[in-house]
Amino acid sequence: MKPERVTATSLRLLSALIILFTPLGFAAAQVPRPGSRVASPVPRQPTRPAAAAPQQVPPRPGRPAVQPQQVARQAVTATAPMRKASELINRQEPITINNSVYASLSPDNARVVVSLSKQRAYLMAGEDVAIDSPISSGKRAGMTPSGSFSVMEKDKDHRSSIYGDFKDRSGRTVRGGVSVRIDSAPSGTRFVGAPMLWFMRLTGDGVGMHVGILPGYPASHGCIRMPSQTAEMFYNKVKPGTPVRVES
Repeated sequence: MKPERVTATSLRLLSALIILFTPLGFAAAQVPRPGSRVASPVPRQPTRPAAAAPQQVPPRPGRPAVQPQQVARQAVTATAPMRKASELINRQEPITINNSVYASLSPDNARVVVSLSKQRAYLMAGEDVAIDSPISSGKRAGMTPSGSFSVMEKDKDHRSSIYGDFKDRSGRTVRGGVSVRIDSAPSGTRFVGAPMLWFMRLTGDGVGMHVGILPGYPASHGCIRMPSQTAEMFYNKVKPGTPVRVES
């Protein structure tokens, strides 16, 4: 055999052996040698889902969007303790009495001024104030008329002819706080008018000044409610014909 031919044949054989044994060598490289340490696989940490962003409440037509912070504040407000009714009532200034001016008053020189906006009544001698008293007037505008009046009648133990209670024969109240203009008496009852102590009438349809409850705001059916102390003191210094000015 010629040397050139042997060399060519040997090269082809060598190439075939390389191709044949290369996969085996790669596989052998993957097998760990005796005594070698095999690194344990590192466990993957589970990923936490991302926190969902607070959603906005879609606004209603004509209303602004409600933010999450507003919802939280509303929740806190909803759980806040309810305030007592007495805490919500306006506190009126107490009665003020000028004893020297009051002593100089007589039914002949006394006059009365009522301020609906201030919810005050003043017993005066000329321009001097003898008594400055809180009041409670009509709960709706116009129920207590404004203008110039005079005392028409005085009645220490007056009772209303319109507002009161329906009572049975034993005096037990069957229905309280009624108006004869809109309520009918139950069978076997009679109407008893509400007491209006130290009543001083101002109009023909029943508006006057008298003792009554003062809740701190206008609450009457039209009369001018006064504390018991000042109602009696006004009563003692006025007479039929005493001028009364009611200011809005």
